Amino acid sequence: MGTWATGPFDNDTAADFADALDDAKPEEREALIRGVLTRTVDASGYLTEAEEAVAAAALIAAQCPGGEPVDTSFGPETPMPTFPSDLRPLVDEALARIVSDESGLAANWVDSRDGRQWRATLNRLRVVLAPPPPTIPLFDIEP
Repeated sequence: MGTWATGPFDNDTAADFADALDDAKPEEREALIRGVLTRTVDASGYLTEAEEAVAAAALIAAQCPGGEPVDTSFGPETPMPTFPSDLRPLVDEALARIVSDESGLAANWVDSRDGRQWRATLNRLRVVLAPPPPTIPLFDIEP
């Protein structure tokens, strides 16, 4: 894995995924993202597309309140479509699998500080992607 930092697009695999998104037709981009997330959730054994799933999560989180914009240096250069909200639970499930996979990406960090920073990035994505809690309308009570 060619990795130069702990961000979602700071590795060769995620940068290649960004290129694939740039090369895809606009209407195909959501399917590419949904596919990588679904395969990560459904995978048994090694999560072969975990780096792409983290990149996909960052793209979806960027469209949520509190989300950080994706750096186009290594992320996609073309605008992404507006992603449907039904991707958010799928992203959360994929990130939960990635974070808990002790033999996968979580174990690849030589410097433990980088590993902690990477986990913090994933946890921030999960917080941004979490749906807001449901609100219960309160009734106006007349005195």
